[in-house]
Amino acid sequence: MNYPVLKGAAYALIHTPDMILQNGSTQVTEKIVNPNSDYLKNIRNSFRTFDQVVNYPPNQTYIGSLHPEKLRELGKSWVDVAVEGNRFGKLGEIMPQEEFIALLKIVDAFDLVVLEKKFSEALKDVYSKHPLSTEEEIHKIGEGVDIGDIETLVNVEHAEPIYDNDILVGCVKKAHDIDPNLTAHVMFENLVVKASGVLAFKNLIAKNNIDVNSIDYVIECSEEACGDINQRGGGNFAKSIAESCGASNATGCDVRGFCAAPTHALITAASLVQAGTYENVVLVAGGATAKLGMNGKDHVKKGLPILEDVLGAFAVLITKNDGVNPILRTDLVGRHTVGTGSSPQAVITALITSPLDKGNLSVNDIDKYSVEMQNPDITKPAGAGDVPEANYKMIGALGVKRGDIEKKDLLNFIEKHGMPGWAPTQGHIPSGVPYLGYAMEDLTTGPLNKAMVVGKGSLFLGRMTNLFDGVSIVIERNSGEVADNNSSISKEEINKAIANAMRDFANQLLD
Repeated sequence: MNYPVLKGAAYALIHTPDMILQNGSTQVTEKIVNPNSDYLKNIRNSFRTFDQVVNYPPNQTYIGSLHPEKLRELGKSWVDVAVEGNRFGKLGEIMPQEEFIALLKIVDAFDLVVLEKKFSEALKDVYSKHPLSTEEEIHKIGEGVDIGDIETLVNVEHAEPIYDNDILVGCVKKAHDIDPNLTAHVMFENLVVKASGVLAFKNLIAKNNIDVNSIDYVIECSEEACGDINQRGGGNFAKSIAESCGASNATGCDVRGFCAAPTHALITAASLVQAGTYENVVLVAGGATAKLGMNGKDHVKKGLPILEDVLGAFAVLITKNDGVNPILRTDLVGRHTVGTGSSPQAVITALITSPLDKGNLSVNDIDKYSVEMQNPDITKPAGAGDVPEANYKMIGALGVKRGDIEKKDLLNFIEKHGMPGWAPTQGHIPSGVPYLGYAMEDLTTGPLNKAMVVGKGSLFLGRMTNLFDGVSIVIERNSGEVADNNSSISKEEINKAIANAMRDFANQLLD
Protein backbone atom coordinates (compact mmCIF):
# COMPACT_ATOMS: atom_id res chain seq x y z
CA MET A 1 0.00 0.00 0.00
CA ASN A 2 1.19 3.52 -0.80
CA TYR A 3 1.01 5.46 2.46
CA PRO A 4 1.17 9.27 2.79
CA VAL A 5 4.20 10.92 4.37
CA LEU A 6 4.98 13.54 6.98
CA LYS A 7 6.80 16.13 4.86
CA GLY A 8 7.17 19.15 7.12
CA ALA A 9 6.44 20.55 10.58
CA ALA A 10 6.80 23.95 12.23
CA TYR A 11 6.12 25.35 15.69
CA ALA A 12 5.64 28.79 17.18
CA LEU A 13 5.46 30.22 20.69
CA ILE A 14 4.34 33.77 21.41
CA HIS A 15 5.28 35.41 24.70
CA THR A 16 2.19 37.40 25.80
CA PRO A 17 2.59 38.57 29.43
CA ASP A 18 -0.06 41.30 29.27
CA MET A 19 -2.58 38.84 27.84
CA ILE A 20 -2.14 36.62 30.90
CA LEU A 21 -3.79 39.25 33.05
CA GLN A 22 -6.26 40.58 30.51
CA ASN A 23 -7.39 37.41 28.73
CA GLY A 24 -6.41 34.29 30.71
CA SER A 25 -9.55 32.62 32.08
CA THR A 26 -8.12 32.20 35.61
CA GLN A 27 -7.26 35.89 35.88
CA VAL A 28 -10.47 37.13 34.24
CA THR A 29 -12.49 35.01 36.69
CA GLU A 30 -10.42 36.26 39.63
CA LYS A 31 -11.19 39.87 38.65
CA ILE A 32 -14.88 39.08 38.94
CA VAL A 33 -14.84 36.90 42.05
CA ASN A 34 -12.03 38.51 44.05
CA PRO A 35 -10.85 41.73 42.36
CA ASN A 36 -8.73 42.87 45.33
CA SER A 37 -6.86 39.59 45.77
CA ASP A 38 -3.15 39.55 46.53
CA TYR A 39 -2.73 37.33 43.50
CA LEU A 40 -3.92 40.08 41.14
CA LYS A 41 -2.06 42.82 43.03
CA ASN A 42 1.28 41.02 42.75
CA ILE A 43 0.87 39.03 39.54
CA ARG A 44 3.22 41.18 37.48
CA ASN A 45 6.08 40.28 39.81
CA SER A 46 5.69 36.71 38.58
CA PHE A 47 5.98 37.49 34.86
CA ARG A 48 9.08 36.27 33.01
CA THR A 49 11.01 38.46 30.61
CA PHE A 50 11.22 37.59 26.92
CA ASP A 51 14.86 36.54 27.35
CA GLN A 52 13.90 34.19 30.18
CA VAL A 53 11.21 32.66 27.97
CA VAL A 54 13.66 32.20 25.10
CA ASN A 55 16.31 30.61 27.33
CA TYR A 56 13.85 28.23 29.03
CA PRO A 57 14.84 24.69 27.88
CA PRO A 58 11.35 23.30 27.08
CA ASN A 59 10.68 26.29 24.84
CA GLN A 60 13.87 25.64 22.91
CA THR A 61 12.76 22.03 22.52
CA TYR A 62 9.40 23.16 21.17
CA ILE A 63 10.98 25.18 18.35
CA GLY A 64 13.49 22.48 17.38
CA SER A 65 16.71 23.69 19.01
CA LEU A 66 17.02 21.14 21.83
CA HIS A 67 16.14 17.50 21.14
CA PRO A 68 13.93 15.89 23.79
CA GLU A 69 16.76 13.49 24.69
CA LYS A 70 19.03 16.49 25.34
CA LEU A 71 16.28 18.07 27.43
CA ARG A 72 16.20 14.94 29.57
CA GLU A 73 19.91 15.36 30.31
CA LEU A 74 19.17 18.73 31.95
CA GLY A 75 17.13 17.07 34.71
CA LYS A 76 13.45 16.72 35.52
CA SER A 77 12.75 20.37 36.28
CA TRP A 78 13.97 23.32 34.23
CA VAL A 79 12.54 26.36 36.03
CA ASP A 80 15.98 27.32 37.31
CA VAL A 81 17.87 26.01 34.28
CA ALA A 82 18.77 28.41 31.49
CA VAL A 83 20.25 27.50 28.14
CA GLU A 84 21.72 29.84 25.59
CA GLY A 85 18.62 30.05 23.44
CA ASN A 86 17.73 31.72 20.18
CA ARG A 87 14.27 33.01 19.33
CA PHE A 88 14.54 31.28 15.93
CA GLY A 89 14.95 27.51 15.91
CA LYS A 90 15.20 24.74 13.36
CA LEU A 91 11.45 24.12 13.51
CA GLY A 92 10.08 27.55 14.31
CA GLU A 93 10.32 30.62 16.51
CA ILE A 94 9.43 32.40 19.73
CA MET A 95 7.80 35.77 19.02
CA PRO A 96 7.65 38.69 21.48
CA GLN A 97 4.31 40.28 22.33
CA GLU A 98 4.92 43.53 20.45
CA GLU A 99 5.45 41.77 17.12
CA PHE A 100 2.42 39.58 17.73
CA ILE A 101 0.20 42.63 18.22
CA ALA A 102 1.38 43.76 14.79
CA LEU A 103 0.40 40.35 13.41
CA LEU A 104 -3.06 40.68 15.02
CA LYS A 105 -3.57 43.86 13.02
CA ILE A 106 -2.16 42.32 9.83
CA VAL A 107 -4.54 39.32 9.83
CA ASP A 108 -7.61 41.41 10.73
CA ALA A 109 -9.95 41.32 7.70
CA PHE A 110 -12.77 43.46 9.16
CA ASP A 111 -10.93 46.46 10.70
CA LEU A 112 -11.68 45.29 14.21
CA VAL A 113 -8.16 45.86 15.55
CA VAL A 114 -7.46 49.51 16.36
CA LEU A 115 -3.97 50.64 17.40
CA GLU A 116 -2.62 53.90 18.79
CA LYS A 117 -0.70 56.13 16.34
CA LYS A 118 2.77 56.17 17.87
CA PHE A 119 2.54 52.48 18.70
CA SER A 120 1.56 51.71 15.10
CA GLU A 121 4.61 53.53 13.79
CA ALA A 122 6.86 51.67 16.22
CA LEU A 123 5.31 48.36 15.15
CA LYS A 124 6.10 49.00 11.50
CA ASP A 125 9.76 49.40 12.34
CA VAL A 126 9.84 46.38 14.65
CA TYR A 127 7.87 44.00 12.44
CA SER A 128 9.76 44.98 9.28
CA LYS A 129 12.84 43.33 10.80
CA HIS A 130 11.11 39.94 11.00
CA PRO A 131 12.59 37.61 8.35
CA LEU A 132 9.13 36.52 7.16
CA SER A 133 7.53 39.98 7.00
CA THR A 134 6.44 41.53 3.71
CA GLU A 135 5.83 45.08 2.49
CA GLU A 136 2.15 44.29 2.13
CA GLU A 137 1.98 43.23 5.77
CA ILE A 138 3.75 46.38 6.96
CA HIS A 139 1.24 48.46 5.00
CA LYS A 140 -1.66 46.67 6.73
CA ILE A 141 -0.53 47.92 10.15
CA GLY A 142 -1.87 51.32 9.12
CA GLU A 143 -1.55 54.76 10.66
CA GLY A 144 -3.38 54.24 13.94
CA VAL A 145 -5.67 56.58 15.93
CA ASP A 146 -5.46 58.86 18.95
CA ILE A 147 -5.34 57.15 22.34
CA GLY A 148 -8.53 59.01 23.31
CA ASP A 149 -10.43 57.21 20.57
CA ILE A 150 -9.21 53.86 21.87
CA GLU A 151 -10.21 54.75 25.44
CA THR A 152 -13.71 55.60 24.21
CA LEU A 153 -13.99 52.31 22.35
CA VAL A 154 -12.92 50.40 25.48
CA ASN A 155 -14.92 52.33 28.08
CA VAL A 156 -18.08 53.06 26.08
CA GLU A 157 -18.24 50.53 23.25
CA HIS A 158 -16.96 47.56 25.31
CA ALA A 159 -13.98 46.92 23.05
CA GLU A 160 -11.37 44.43 24.30
CA PRO A 161 -8.25 46.36 25.34
CA ILE A 162 -4.78 45.50 24.06
CA TYR A 163 -1.90 46.25 26.43
CA ASP A 164 1.85 46.21 25.98
CA ASN A 165 4.04 46.61 29.06
CA ASP A 166 0.86 47.44 31.01
CA ILE A 167 0.13 50.40 28.70
CA LEU A 168 -3.06 50.61 26.65
CA VAL A 169 -1.96 50.56 23.00
CA GLY A 170 -5.06 49.42 21.15
CA CYS A 171 -8.25 47.39 21.23
CA VAL A 172 -10.39 44.89 19.38
CA LYS A 173 -13.90 46.12 18.59
CA LYS A 174 -17.03 44.03 18.81
CA ALA A 175 -18.20 42.70 15.45
CA HIS A 176 -21.93 42.95 16.18
CA ASP A 177 -24.12 44.97 18.53
CA ILE A 178 -25.98 42.07 20.15
CA ASP A 179 -24.52 38.78 18.88
CA PRO A 180 -22.85 37.06 21.89
CA ASN A 181 -20.59 35.13 19.51
CA LEU A 182 -19.17 38.33 18.01
CA THR A 183 -18.37 40.26 21.18
CA ALA A 184 -15.03 42.02 21.43
CA HIS A 185 -13.74 39.38 23.85
CA VAL A 186 -14.60 36.51 21.51
CA MET A 187 -13.24 38.36 18.47
CA PHE A 188 -9.98 38.96 20.34
CA GLU A 189 -9.70 35.23 21.13
CA ASN A 190 -10.42 34.30 17.51
CA LEU A 191 -7.95 36.79 16.06
CA VAL A 192 -5.28 35.38 18.38
CA VAL A 193 -6.01 31.87 17.09
CA LYS A 194 -5.79 33.10 13.51
CA ALA A 195 -2.62 35.18 13.98
CA SER A 196 -0.71 32.47 15.85
CA GLY A 197 -1.82 29.90 13.27
CA VAL A 198 -0.58 32.19 10.51
CA LEU A 199 2.81 32.46 12.24
CA ALA A 200 3.18 28.66 12.40
CA PHE A 201 1.98 28.31 8.78
CA LYS A 202 4.49 30.90 7.56
CA ASN A 203 7.29 29.05 9.36
CA LEU A 204 6.17 25.75 7.82
CA ILE A 205 6.40 27.22 4.32
CA ALA A 206 9.74 28.96 4.89
CA LYS A 207 11.59 26.26 6.79
CA ASN A 208 10.57 23.44 4.46
CA ASN A 209 10.91 25.28 1.13
CA ILE A 210 7.28 24.60 0.27
CA ASP A 211 5.56 26.12 -2.74
CA VAL A 212 2.54 27.67 -1.02
CA ASN A 213 0.52 27.32 -4.23
CA SER A 214 0.93 23.54 -4.08
CA ILE A 215 -1.20 23.26 -0.93
CA ASP A 216 -4.62 21.83 -1.75
CA TYR A 217 -6.32 21.60 1.62
CA VAL A 218 -5.96 23.07 5.12
CA ILE A 219 -7.36 21.63 8.35
CA GLU A 220 -7.41 23.90 11.42
CA CYS A 221 -7.58 21.91 14.65
CA SER A 222 -7.32 24.22 17.66
CA GLU A 223 -9.82 24.34 20.54
CA GLU A 224 -11.52 27.65 19.73
CA ALA A 225 -14.44 27.94 17.32
CA CYS A 226 -15.60 30.93 15.29
CA GLY A 227 -19.09 31.69 14.01
CA ASP A 228 -22.10 33.90 14.64
CA ILE A 229 -25.43 33.64 16.44
CA ASN A 230 -26.85 31.30 13.80
CA GLN A 231 -23.89 28.89 13.68
CA ARG A 232 -21.64 29.62 16.63
CA GLY A 233 -18.94 27.09 15.71
CA GLY A 234 -19.29 27.07 11.95
CA GLY A 235 -15.76 28.28 11.21
CA ASN A 236 -13.66 28.68 9.13
CA PHE A 237 -10.22 29.36 10.66
CA ALA A 238 -8.59 27.10 8.07
CA LYS A 239 -9.41 29.16 4.99
CA SER A 240 -8.78 32.44 6.80
CA ILE A 241 -5.26 31.28 7.73
CA ALA A 242 -4.65 29.95 4.22
CA GLU A 243 -5.76 33.28 2.77
CA SER A 244 -3.41 35.25 5.02
CA CYS A 245 -0.50 33.03 4.02
CA GLY A 246 -1.13 33.24 0.28
CA ALA A 247 -2.27 29.63 -0.19
CA SER A 248 -4.62 30.68 -2.99
CA ASN A 249 -5.16 27.15 -4.34
CA ALA A 250 -6.27 25.71 -1.01
CA THR A 251 -9.66 25.08 0.49
CA GLY A 252 -10.24 23.61 3.93
CA CYS A 253 -12.25 23.32 7.11
CA ASP A 254 -11.96 23.23 10.89
CA VAL A 255 -11.83 20.01 12.91
CA ARG A 256 -12.74 20.16 16.60
CA GLY A 257 -12.19 17.48 19.24
CA PHE A 258 -10.82 19.23 22.33
CA CYS A 259 -7.25 18.08 23.07
CA ALA A 260 -7.47 15.12 20.69
CA ALA A 261 -8.29 17.29 17.65
CA PRO A 262 -4.72 17.48 16.22
CA THR A 263 -4.40 13.69 16.03
CA HIS A 264 -7.89 13.43 14.54
CA ALA A 265 -6.75 16.01 11.98
CA LEU A 266 -3.50 14.14 11.34
CA ILE A 267 -5.40 10.93 10.55
CA THR A 268 -7.90 12.87 8.42
CA ALA A 269 -5.13 14.56 6.44
CA ALA A 270 -3.33 11.26 5.87
CA SER A 271 -6.56 9.62 4.71
CA LEU A 272 -7.35 12.43 2.26
CA VAL A 273 -3.89 12.17 0.72
CA GLN A 274 -3.94 8.39 0.57
CA ALA A 275 -7.37 8.45 -1.10
CA GLY A 276 -6.00 10.80 -3.75
CA THR A 277 -8.55 13.48 -2.90
CA TYR A 278 -5.75 16.00 -2.22
CA GLU A 279 -1.99 15.80 -2.69
CA ASN A 280 -0.78 18.32 -0.11
CA VAL A 281 -2.68 18.86 3.12
CA VAL A 282 -1.66 21.20 5.94
CA LEU A 283 -2.98 20.88 9.45
CA VAL A 284 -2.56 23.99 11.56
CA ALA A 285 -3.59 25.18 15.02
CA GLY A 286 -3.33 28.49 16.79
CA GLY A 287 -3.08 29.22 20.50
CA ALA A 288 -5.71 29.81 23.19
CA THR A 289 -5.65 32.99 25.29
CA ALA A 290 -7.99 31.39 27.83
CA LYS A 291 -5.22 28.94 28.81
CA LEU A 292 -2.70 31.70 29.63
CA GLY A 293 -1.91 31.59 33.36
CA MET A 294 -4.42 28.77 33.81
CA ASN A 295 -2.44 27.35 36.75
CA GLY A 296 -0.98 30.72 37.71
CA LYS A 297 -2.29 30.69 41.27
CA ASP A 298 -0.58 27.39 42.03
CA HIS A 299 2.68 28.58 40.48
CA VAL A 300 2.72 31.82 42.46
CA LYS A 301 1.85 30.01 45.71
CA LYS A 302 4.94 27.87 45.28
CA GLY A 303 7.20 30.82 44.49
CA LEU A 304 7.40 30.04 40.77
CA PRO A 305 7.01 32.40 37.84
CA ILE A 306 3.82 32.06 35.83
CA LEU A 307 4.98 29.49 33.31
CA GLU A 308 1.87 29.51 31.13
CA ASP A 309 2.97 32.76 29.51
CA VAL A 310 3.17 31.64 25.88
CA LEU A 311 0.64 30.88 23.19
CA GLY A 312 1.43 27.71 21.25
CA ALA A 313 0.90 27.03 17.56
CA PHE A 314 1.96 24.45 14.99
CA ALA A 315 1.60 23.53 11.32
CA VAL A 316 2.26 20.17 9.62
CA LEU A 317 2.37 19.15 5.96
CA ILE A 318 1.14 15.72 4.80
CA THR A 319 1.80 14.69 1.19
CA LYS A 320 1.79 11.63 -1.05
CA ASN A 321 4.67 9.18 -0.67
CA ASP A 322 8.02 10.60 -1.77
CA GLY A 323 10.07 7.53 -0.83
CA VAL A 324 12.01 9.51 1.78
CA ASN A 325 9.96 10.96 4.61
CA PRO A 326 8.23 8.97 7.38
CA ILE A 327 5.02 7.26 6.35
CA LEU A 328 1.72 7.46 8.23
CA ARG A 329 0.32 3.97 8.71
CA THR A 330 -3.36 4.63 8.15
CA ASP A 331 -3.99 0.92 8.71
CA LEU A 332 -2.56 1.11 12.24
CA VAL A 333 -4.91 3.56 13.91
CA GLY A 334 -6.12 3.38 17.49
CA ARG A 335 -9.48 4.80 18.53
CA HIS A 336 -11.42 5.28 21.71
CA THR A 337 -14.92 4.24 20.66
CA VAL A 338 -18.23 5.02 22.32
CA GLY A 339 -18.16 1.60 23.95
CA THR A 340 -14.53 1.58 25.05
CA GLY A 341 -15.06 2.77 28.60
CA SER A 342 -13.02 5.24 30.62
CA SER A 343 -10.78 3.05 32.77
CA PRO A 344 -7.05 3.67 32.18
CA GLN A 345 -6.56 0.08 31.03
CA ALA A 346 -9.44 0.30 28.55
CA VAL A 347 -8.14 3.59 27.16
CA ILE A 348 -4.56 2.36 26.72
CA THR A 349 -5.77 -0.88 25.17
CA ALA A 350 -7.87 0.98 22.61
CA LEU A 351 -5.26 3.57 21.73
CA ILE A 352 -2.02 1.61 22.01
CA THR A 353 -2.30 -2.17 21.87
CA SER A 354 -5.25 -2.48 19.48
CA PRO A 355 -3.41 -0.84 16.57
CA LEU A 356 -0.24 -2.74 17.50
CA ASP A 357 -2.13 -6.03 17.31
CA LYS A 358 -3.30 -5.12 13.80
CA GLY A 359 0.33 -4.91 12.74
CA ASN A 360 1.52 -7.91 14.78
CA LEU A 361 3.66 -5.55 16.85
CA SER A 362 4.58 -5.50 20.54
CA VAL A 363 4.86 -2.37 22.68
CA ASN A 364 8.64 -2.66 22.26
CA ASP A 365 8.38 -2.28 18.48
CA ILE A 366 7.40 1.38 18.85
CA ASP A 367 10.64 3.27 19.45
CA LYS A 368 8.96 6.44 20.74
CA TYR A 369 5.46 7.16 21.99
CA SER A 370 4.39 10.79 21.69
CA VAL A 371 1.53 11.16 24.14
CA GLU A 372 0.22 14.21 26.01
CA MET A 373 3.55 16.03 26.08
CA GLN A 374 2.71 18.60 28.77
CA ASN A 375 5.63 20.26 30.48
CA PRO A 376 5.77 18.85 34.05
CA ASP A 377 7.19 22.15 35.33
CA ILE A 378 3.67 23.48 34.71
CA THR A 379 1.51 20.53 35.71
CA LYS A 380 3.25 19.18 38.81
CA PRO A 381 2.91 22.34 40.96
CA ALA A 382 -0.78 22.36 40.02
CA GLY A 383 -1.25 18.83 41.34
CA ALA A 384 -1.63 17.13 37.94
CA GLY A 385 1.68 15.28 38.16
CA ASP A 386 3.98 14.42 35.27
CA VAL A 387 1.45 13.67 32.53
CA PRO A 388 3.76 12.08 29.93
CA GLU A 389 5.42 9.91 32.56
CA ALA A 390 2.03 8.71 33.80
CA ASN A 391 1.09 7.74 30.24
CA TYR A 392 4.35 5.84 29.76
CA LYS A 393 3.85 3.96 33.02
CA MET A 394 0.41 2.84 31.86
CA ILE A 395 1.74 1.73 28.47
CA GLY A 396 4.57 -0.15 30.16
CA ALA A 397 2.24 -1.76 32.67
CA LEU A 398 -0.01 -3.01 29.89
CA GLY A 399 3.10 -4.30 28.12
CA VAL A 400 3.99 -6.28 31.22
CA LYS A 401 0.46 -7.70 31.43
CA ARG A 402 0.64 -8.73 27.76
CA GLY A 403 4.03 -10.35 28.26
CA ASP A 404 5.76 -7.94 25.88
CA ILE A 405 8.19 -6.85 28.59
CA GLU A 406 9.39 -8.18 31.94
CA LYS A 407 8.25 -6.39 35.09
CA LYS A 408 11.87 -5.72 36.03
CA ASP A 409 12.34 -3.87 32.71
CA LEU A 410 9.44 -1.45 33.25
CA LEU A 411 11.59 1.54 34.23
CA ASN A 412 13.94 0.90 31.32
CA PHE A 413 10.93 0.80 28.99
CA ILE A 414 9.76 4.22 30.20
CA GLU A 415 13.25 5.66 29.75
CA LYS A 416 13.79 4.15 26.29
CA HIS A 417 10.36 4.58 24.72
CA GLY A 418 9.25 7.76 26.48
CA MET A 419 10.26 11.42 26.43
CA PRO A 420 10.08 14.30 28.90
CA GLY A 421 7.20 16.70 28.30
CA TRP A 422 8.05 20.09 26.83
CA ALA A 423 4.86 21.59 25.38
CA PRO A 424 2.86 24.44 26.93
CA THR A 425 -0.49 23.44 28.45
CA GLN A 426 -2.59 24.94 25.68
CA GLY A 427 -4.98 21.98 25.58
CA HIS A 428 -4.61 20.73 22.02
CA ILE A 429 -0.99 21.86 21.60
CA PRO A 430 0.69 19.11 23.72
CA SER A 431 -1.43 16.30 22.32
CA GLY A 432 1.04 14.08 20.43
CA VAL A 433 1.94 16.53 17.68
CA PRO A 434 4.92 18.33 19.31
CA TYR A 435 7.13 15.37 18.40
CA LEU A 436 6.31 15.35 14.67
CA GLY A 437 9.13 17.73 13.79
CA TYR A 438 11.66 15.55 15.58
CA ALA A 439 10.07 12.38 14.17
CA MET A 440 10.97 13.55 10.66
CA GLU A 441 14.65 13.44 11.58
CA ASP A 442 14.56 10.47 13.97
CA LEU A 443 12.80 8.30 11.36
CA THR A 444 14.99 9.30 8.39
CA THR A 445 18.59 10.13 9.28
CA GLY A 446 18.14 9.16 12.92
CA PRO A 447 18.21 5.70 14.54
CA LEU A 448 14.48 5.06 15.00
CA ASN A 449 12.06 3.02 12.90
CA LYS A 450 8.61 3.48 14.42
CA ALA A 451 6.78 6.06 16.51
CA MET A 452 3.21 6.44 17.68
CA VAL A 453 1.32 9.72 18.05
CA VAL A 454 -1.45 9.62 20.66
CA GLY A 455 -4.08 12.31 21.18
CA LYS A 456 -6.60 12.27 24.02
CA GLY A 457 -9.46 14.59 24.88
CA SER A 458 -12.13 15.27 27.51
CA LEU A 459 -15.47 15.52 25.72
CA PHE A 460 -17.37 16.05 28.99
CA LEU A 461 -16.12 19.64 29.03
CA GLY A 462 -18.78 20.50 26.44
CA ARG A 463 -21.58 19.13 28.69
CA MET A 464 -22.96 17.04 25.85
CA THR A 465 -21.54 13.69 26.92
CA ASN A 466 -19.51 12.19 29.74
CA LEU A 467 -17.34 10.32 27.26
CA PHE A 468 -13.59 10.44 27.01
CA ASP A 469 -11.94 10.56 23.56
CA GLY A 470 -8.70 9.58 21.87
CA VAL A 471 -7.08 8.41 18.64
CA SER A 472 -3.57 7.31 17.66
CA ILE A 473 -1.54 6.50 14.57
CA VAL A 474 1.77 4.74 13.88
CA ILE A 475 4.47 6.56 11.91
CA GLU A 476 7.43 4.64 10.51
CA ARG A 477 10.62 4.95 8.49
CA ASN A 478 10.05 5.04 4.73
CA SER A 479 11.22 1.90 2.91
CA GLY A 480 11.95 3.96 -0.20
CA GLU A 481 9.50 1.99 -2.29
CA VAL A 482 6.77 4.04 -3.95
CA ALA A 483 3.89 2.01 -5.34
CA ASP A 484 2.02 2.92 -8.51
CA ASN A 485 -1.41 3.89 -7.20
CA ASN A 486 -2.98 3.52 -10.63
CA SER A 487 -2.22 -0.16 -10.98
CA SER A 488 -1.97 -3.35 -9.01
CA ILE A 489 0.72 -4.75 -11.32
CA SER A 490 4.33 -3.72 -11.76
CA LYS A 491 5.65 -1.32 -14.40
CA GLU A 492 7.59 -4.22 -15.98
CA GLU A 493 4.37 -6.17 -16.39
CA ILE A 494 2.64 -3.13 -17.92
CA ASN A 495 5.47 -2.60 -20.41
CA LYS A 496 5.43 -6.30 -21.33
CA ALA A 497 1.66 -6.20 -21.89
CA ILE A 498 1.98 -3.11 -24.10
CA ALA A 499 4.74 -4.75 -26.16
CA ASN A 500 2.65 -7.92 -26.62
CA ALA A 501 -0.38 -5.88 -27.67
CA MET A 502 1.66 -3.94 -30.22
CA ARG A 503 3.13 -7.18 -31.60
CA ASP A 504 -0.32 -8.76 -31.92
CA PHE A 505 -1.66 -5.67 -33.66
CA ALA A 506 1.26 -5.68 -36.14
CA ASN A 507 0.69 -9.37 -36.90
CA GLN A 508 -2.96 -8.67 -37.63
CA LEU A 509 -1.98 -5.96 -40.13
CA LEU A 510 0.45 -8.32 -41.87
CA ASP A 511 -2.20 -11.04 -42.12
